[in-house]
Amino acid sequence: MKSAQITDFINLVNKNYNYFDLYQWSIEHPENFWQKLTEFCHVKFSKPYQKILQTGDRMIDARWFVGAELNFAEHLLRHKNNHRAIVSYDENGKRGEYTYLELYQQVAQCAEGLKQLGIKPGDVVAGIMPNIPETIIAMLATTSIGAIWTACSPDFGANGIRDRFSQVSPKIIIAVESYVFKGKTISCVDSVKALGIHTIWVPKTWDTLLDNAARDINFVQLPFDHPVYILYSSGTTGAPKCIVHGAGGTLLQHLKELVLHTDLRDTDTLFYYTTCGWMMWHWMTSGLATGATLLLYEGAPLYPLPSRLWDIIFNENVSVFGTSAKYISALDKAEFYPNQHYDLTRLRLILSTGSPLLAQEYDYLYRAIKKDLQISSISGGTDIISCFALGCPILPVYPGELQCIGLGMNVKIFNEQGQSVVDEKGELVCTAPFPSMPIYFWNDPDNVRYLHSYFDKFPGVWAHGDFAKITLQGGLIIYGRSDAVLKPAGVRIGTAEIYRPTEKIPEVLECLAIGQPWQDDIRIILFVVLRDGIILDDVLRQKIGEQIRHDASPRHVPSQIVQVNDLPRTINNKLSELAVKQVVMGEKVENITALANPECLEEFARWAERSRST
Repeated sequence: MKSAQITDFINLVNKNYNYFDLYQWSIEHPENFWQKLTEFCHVKFSKPYQKILQTGDRMIDARWFVGAELNFAEHLLRHKNNHRAIVSYDENGKRGEYTYLELYQQVAQCAEGLKQLGIKPGDVVAGIMPNIPETIIAMLATTSIGAIWTACSPDFGANGIRDRFSQVSPKIIIAVESYVFKGKTISCVDSVKALGIHTIWVPKTWDTLLDNAARDINFVQLPFDHPVYILYSSGTTGAPKCIVHGAGGTLLQHLKELVLHTDLRDTDTLFYYTTCGWMMWHWMTSGLATGATLLLYEGAPLYPLPSRLWDIIFNENVSVFGTSAKYISALDKAEFYPNQHYDLTRLRLILSTGSPLLAQEYDYLYRAIKKDLQISSISGGTDIISCFALGCPILPVYPGELQCIGLGMNVKIFNEQGQSVVDEKGELVCTAPFPSMPIYFWNDPDNVRYLHSYFDKFPGVWAHGDFAKITLQGGLIIYGRSDAVLKPAGVRIGTAEIYRPTEKIPEVLECLAIGQPWQDDIRIILFVVLRDGIILDDVLRQKIGEQIRHDASPRHVPSQIVQVNDLPRTINNKLSELAVKQVVMGEKVENITALANPECLEEFARWAERSRST
């Protein structure tokens, strides 16, 4: 696409480059690349940098734009005009709207209110908030004065919130009294009060916080790596890690991905279905820096009908829609075709993350939306608050593949010997520093947990924990988490290799596979959730097995296929293969509070008990 902003960036760097030339230049000359990006995206340094990249003995010792000062919120609020900044909907259809000027004024009042409460640079402000405009206002006000924003979605529950916030000791909490999901009103009051921290209640005392005459914002100028966000790991292997991200690195990475990879502009409306506890909320919110309109939805995505989000997409002329792979799969299973009900001419791009987007879901989207749609499966994580691989408007889309490695990210696939391979499965690694690496973990003296999390497997190299393959055309296929890799007869199999063919079966809603030690080897056990009223019998087992054999190999066919009512999920809505594996092996689940539905594990425990006796 010649009109894409990445084309303009290529012309700035070298008009003869294609994307892969640009990518190679970006990893071979990282200082030049990131400097050119700051120029192209109009990053404002109130104090100039002395050095773009200062390296050390280890990746985590790298420092970017040394000596520079800026303010994160200032970049997201730089437009200050009457263009729509935020449009919001709740489950009941209530609509709200803020212009950029109105947003700026609300943030100014909120920032002044926080300062009157004694909040200063380096303090932690926590949100227990749904995906509503007040959450963005509170975050921007917090970061405008140099304080650190951290958030949990209200559905994290009392234990999930306590496990996170008890580690970072916020000075105040901004929280909703209740939220609505699938038509039910759920109170948050008891969970929040149990924390014993001064709380601003939305809506009860929110207006009091904004009750001042402030009309302008004094954006506090701080070092490039001053902390801006604390995010949390899922906590399935112990207490959640408190991952601290720097303002400058987060801003640069998000601008790169939104402007160059997503081609987001002030004429776009970006709608990402997310909660504020997920890193994609932070990514989406940075879209304000482009002048685009953000569309927020708070509620269940398929309630009361699969058309719920598509009514809004049509009514608001959404051009970029982001969601999870599971949501797309659910639409496909429901046989819902938006293009039969809506004119979707304006929609040009769908973003998908959370788990690998299966090839059949690309086919579904082309049928259900339109043939000239760009589909960008993206992958990164909370750890980097951004992506390692994602889309590109000037590259072709291959179903089942992420289009490209992100610019400036020196990503490789290592085999078990630590050798870089192409068109072979292995561990996704990054071999050089990048600006959005965590600046540190909270309460992690000497970076012990930080180093253990990413650098134990291949010393000096970031190992992300994904089992993947770089394809010959430069794309990426993810086969699942590397800690969930199955090894029957010593052959490494990614769980997504089993999920892809299984979820083609109309009767199957979703599935989860683990490896179980069995007779001096590993056997694959596949648990399936089926449509209402369907019972797993030998005919359906054979159908699933044949589909897996056809699409993958005989080695991928499970030894047992077991029907269950539900699958365990983290509070970030990711399937927990580890929890099932621990239950089946008779081990204690390491952090049961990380699960949103731990009660479902009882069914796996009963199956495991029966399997050991047969």
